[in-house]
Amino acid sequence: MSERESFSVEQYHNRTVKEMQPDEQPREKLMRYGAESLSDAELLAILLRTGTKKLNVIETSRALLNQFDGLHNLVRKNWKSLKVIPGIANVKAITLEAAFELARRIQVAGMGEEVQITSPEDVNAYFGPKLRHLTKETFIVAFLNPNKILTGSHNISSGGQTSTIVEPAEVMRQAVLNEANSIILIHNHPSGNNKASSADIQLTKRLAKCGKLFGIPVDDHVIIAGYKFVSLRSEKLF
Repeated sequence: MSERESFSVEQYHNRTVKEMQPDEQPREKLMRYGAESLSDAELLAILLRTGTKKLNVIETSRALLNQFDGLHNLVRKNWKSLKVIPGIANVKAITLEAAFELARRIQVAGMGEEVQITSPEDVNAYFGPKLRHLTKETFIVAFLNPNKILTGSHNISSGGQTSTIVEPAEVMRQAVLNEANSIILIHNHPSGNNKASSADIQLTKRLAKCGKLFGIPVDDHVIIAGYKFVSLRSEKLF
């Protein structure tokens, strides 16, 4: 059964926003009490602006949250998936995806123009917002200069929910092209399990050996799983 087929408006008791008390109306509530006083559904309602004849904008927002089991899963969806709820057409769906992406970029922007990476925490702070909500496993190589300043990164591959194909030759090629002094390997586990698999460990060891041959050491391999992460260097796995 598709998500659209599984959705029903019968569980929602609709009334227009205008029929609500001023303290219940999202925009008025934000102006009076601040954005932090609003629920997830109320904040989404401000972005959506309008509902439908069957669902007002707040209940449309609640329906979205219920359909995808909360905000954490909702932000992982692309705009096409968001159209499962009646009344969420292209413009509203695109607005939501743009807002989610902007929120991720704001998290990264807090690190400033020049990003120095000297710990797994730094890796997670910069790459976590980019990777934690992805539904496919994605492998990235980050390039550092002698001062451990991030000079760039490259998406090596994207696969399924449990694995992705990584060619060591391509990783080293990108490191050389980007004149990296050292590199950091990063990939995500969409499952939320931050434990390194045997395949993760073997790949890291292979890349570390290649790095030695090229004179470009692998500083670390960090796995990001939702809001958790693990450093293979810290775990002494290579």
